[in-house]
Amino acid sequence: MNYNIALIHGDGIGPEIVDEAKKILDKVCEVYGHSFTYKNVLLGGASIDAHGVPLTGEAIEDAKSSDAVLMGSIGGDAKTSPWYQLDPSKRPEAGLLAIRKALNLFANLRPAYLYDELKAACPLKEDRIGDGFDMIIVRELTGGLYFGERKTFEENGVKTAVDTLSYNENEIRRIAVKAFEIAGKRRKKVTSVDKANVLDSSRLWRNIVEEVARDYPDITLEHMLVDNCAMQLVHNPGQFDVILTENMFGDILSDEASMVTGSIGMLSSASLNETSFGLYEPSHGSAPDIAGKGIANPIATILSAAMLLRFSLNLDKEADAVEAAVEKVLSEGYRTVDIMSEGCEKVGTSKMGDLIAERIR
Repeated sequence: MNYNIALIHGDGIGPEIVDEAKKILDKVCEVYGHSFTYKNVLLGGASIDAHGVPLTGEAIEDAKSSDAVLMGSIGGDAKTSPWYQLDPSKRPEAGLLAIRKALNLFANLRPAYLYDELKAACPLKEDRIGDGFDMIIVRELTGGLYFGERKTFEENGVKTAVDTLSYNENEIRRIAVKAFEIAGKRRKKVTSVDKANVLDSSRLWRNIVEEVARDYPDITLEHMLVDNCAMQLVHNPGQFDVILTENMFGDILSDEASMVTGSIGMLSSASLNETSFGLYEPSHGSAPDIAGKGIANPIATILSAAMLLRFSLNLDKEADAVEAAVEKVLSEGYRTVDIMSEGCEKVGTSKMGDLIAERIR
């Protein structure tokens, strides 16, 4: 079958890692008889350089007309890049927020899985790691503080900034349903994270999640305050299966979970709307300090491509093959510099992509 894929190479190491993920998708086509038609789309700093804005209407339409979007990373060095001399509404990250909103990408999925081969890279003590961990964070992506009304003003000579945290029951219900559906295909446990001891928005969140849970009697629901969850992620990460939470909490907790795996360069993510459409990207940033050096780890982007195959194209067998190829390469001792350990062979970005592609069967 033929599928249309929008590619957002982005900034920093983005072009390098997207090229490797495309290499993997092309190999999938070769082995399984599919064909992909690619459309390059500009977002972030690359769009600012070309069009003066981080996201154009044309880019949104190109994304909407595709079956899925694969993205690298956007942004640059906030201290030195001219992009960060612009008004916040015209900076690279504003384009990312805008495309999420335009495509109605309300559900962000971030797996955090510890490969046996990378246990040495995990910063936790062995007794905390135990038999390893395999969790997925389901984060609401289009509501909360990041999209609420905001203003900065001066009153009686005092500068004041206000950000508004707002959720309605429909926004909470649809992300909760997504989390319970995912848990049904995993170990059947949802940990809903909030701050219900303080925030009205969290109390509503908890009530709606409990309503949704009644439709999934075979799934265990527990509630956890966000500060306790942050502690538990480093104390006993193996207890988690699906973590469900709102936008800002999810932003913070997913980055914490990613580092517990040993390297943020290993972790994929998917942002989905209410159909099968999604935007897929690595969890890490644009790493401008290593851009162009050929040393970036492409595995997170390659695993994001595997998620694209699974969630948007319904190609589970092909996704399994990509994930198995990644695990095979790691078991053979190949490492990029960020996950390098004694006795392994260090390889660059392109070589890692080649090795994974060669093992797709």
